[in-house]
Amino acid sequence: MADSLSLPIAPIATKYDHSSLLSRNSAFSSRLLPSKCFSSGKNKLNLSSLGQYSFHSLHHRVAPIRALDSDVPHPLHKGSVDFKSKKSYEQWDSLTSTFSGAANIPFLLLQLPQIILNARNLLAGNKTALLAVPWLGMLTGLLGNLSLLSYFAKKKEKEAAVVQTLGVLSTYVVISQLAMAEAMPLPHFMATSVVVGSGLILNLLNYYNILNRRIWQIWEDFITVGGLSVLPQIMWSTFVPYIPNSILPGAIAFILAVAAVTMAHTGKLSEKGVKFVGAISGWTATLLFMWMPVSQMWTNFLNPDNIKGLSAISMLLAMTGNGLMIPRALFIRDFMWFTGSTWGTVSYGYANIVCLY
Repeated sequence: MADSLSLPIAPIATKYDHSSLLSRNSAFSSRLLPSKCFSSGKNKLNLSSLGQYSFHSLHHRVAPIRALDSDVPHPLHKGSVDFKSKKSYEQWDSLTSTFSGAANIPFLLLQLPQIILNARNLLAGNKTALLAVPWLGMLTGLLGNLSLLSYFAKKKEKEAAVVQTLGVLSTYVVISQLAMAEAMPLPHFMATSVVVGSGLILNLLNYYNILNRRIWQIWEDFITVGGLSVLPQIMWSTFVPYIPNSILPGAIAFILAVAAVTMAHTGKLSEKGVKFVGAISGWTATLLFMWMPVSQMWTNFLNPDNIKGLSAISMLLAMTGNGLMIPRALFIRDFMWFTGSTWGTVSYGYANIVCLY
């Protein structure tokens, strides 16, 4: 909802052939391997002990990934998971990937009814009906999808990246319909189209490692500043008119975001500070999606009659889609992904269903 660490030992060690290890410098080998891996002969490897060491000693369990480390590329996380065999690891890898990919089905169905309804109203010439769809809210969701797409594309999580791409495309279709109905200003739609097109192309190129690093950095800075500016403004606007209507939260956040990105590039921040700035885009996107059910439940509380306009099926689809992503987030130990998916399952799905009940 976004860099490199040292590679875990276990996946590398299991790839080495024992014969190649025998030809290594003996002093180097003795520093890397425990003494039980050598027989009584000087610097002579005990292959059976080495095999046992590779499977039991090198495969170690580590602590969960910290919040600031959630944006580390995908292969590094999986290497730290404790599996007794390569087959077991591959089975869980395949199973959790299947669950994550299956989330495309409920998320596709989630937006499809709105697209069909808008199309019918447009064909019937009933453009005023589309005014009920808030284009600003759709734009916020689109920005969140783009940010998370960049996050998952960087981690090489194909299934999750496809889910976010689907979210970008389906939301863009709705925004296009709003623009056709003149429910969204044309200049805003044109700017949105440029951002969406650029984001999809850049993420595709970056996924296949054919994008210039500098260009990708500029894109990451853009979504970092954009996400951090939108989040506090949306949170503030939720409680209007109980609090004054103001753009001050978004303006302050924009200034802070620009300052943070500038300091990160000019070496004014510590290593931890640079890592924090790099994780902002993914976390702000996740928090945007986490705030959506809060906003919905607040609206339900203020105007209970509006609950009749909510679809229980849509809530159930949202709960299912997010729930299918939780196993994958746990498998690769992605704290950010796990937090967003769990919150979406419990709050956006189940809590709103309780409100309907």
